[in-house]
Amino acid sequence: MEGVFKFYLVFVFATLLLMNKEAMAATQHVVGGSQGWDQSTDFTTWASGQTFKPGDQLVFKYTALHSVVELPNESAYKNCNMGNALNSLNGGNNVVKIDKPGTRYFTCGTLGHCAQGMKVKITTVSADASSSTPGSSSSSSTTPTPTSTSISMASSFSHFASILMVALPVFHVIFIML
Repeated sequence: MEGVFKFYLVFVFATLLLMNKEAMAATQHVVGGSQGWDQSTDFTTWASGQTFKPGDQLVFKYTALHSVVELPNESAYKNCNMGNALNSLNGGNNVVKIDKPGTRYFTCGTLGHCAQGMKVKITTVSADASSSTPGSSSSSSTTPTPTSTSISMASSFSHFASILMVALPVFHVIFIML
């Protein structure tokens, strides 16, 4: 019986080590911080205080007055040209996963909001980039509110528990057969 216990213990630790490292380190960024996706938010300042990495998520929280439109390039972003939008979201609470390094552009689809500054440029660094948060380069007098939260360990543990529930009986049968 002691051998089975040791086997399970080794299996549990091995599974923990093999868990998806990216999921453990992923961050949810509430776009605009405590103000959310709103016209009063300085998105340039907010974004400059964040470090975006593959696996992270952008959370857009907003009222029915707004929407989220992903633009294809910097030119469309600068000119508020939504004619070739990549995606359009509404509903007040949207999550966009960041899957690779690069730059993505988002604006509000409500007439005039983009021209009034309701847009954000998200630059994603590679997964192995430094974890330091870049400093603010804006001349705004307000200090950005911290808005990133690590995905809860409960979520990671739930993922681990699911793997464990399926794998343990299989390994137990294999161990008995040996």
